[in-house]
Amino acid sequence: MSAPYKHFADREALLASLALKGHQEQRRRYRTALAAHTAPAEQLAAFAVAYVRFAAEERALFGITFLAGLDKSRHPELAQAGRALHDDLMPVTSEIAPEPDEAFELLVQVAAAAHGLALFQQQDMLPVPWNTCSSVEEQAARAARALAGRHAH
Repeated sequence: MSAPYKHFADREALLASLALKGHQEQRRRYRTALAAHTAPAEQLAAFAVAYVRFAAEERALFGITFLAGLDKSRHPELAQAGRALHDDLMPVTSEIAPEPDEAFELLVQVAAAAHGLALFQQQDMLPVPWNTCSSVEEQAARAARALAGRHAH
């Protein structure tokens, strides 16, 4: 039973390594999704879809990445990986909302909507007809587009 821990100082170090892998895989997916579009609102919609798809397809990795309660002061690489979302999406949200605070607000709203929908689906909190992967992806895309539209100048 101790074999997985062989290369790690403790359980948290193992989980941190998996969480970093989760951040990296999720970033790879949403960067691919962003690159498939040129319109900022569609890029945000694609990001939201990639986010909820990652949560559905990599349920355990998503849970470790976002719900394991890891101490980021002990694992600064996780904090840095989390900031990559900001670095990748701020140029997109800035095209919609040129003022930095508003662009950041849009980023947070889209990411929070995607994260919330991902958790709702995982925890079966959505009614049956709307709790399918395709429905949740559609809901995430619509939410991102609506938020982008509210912030557009």
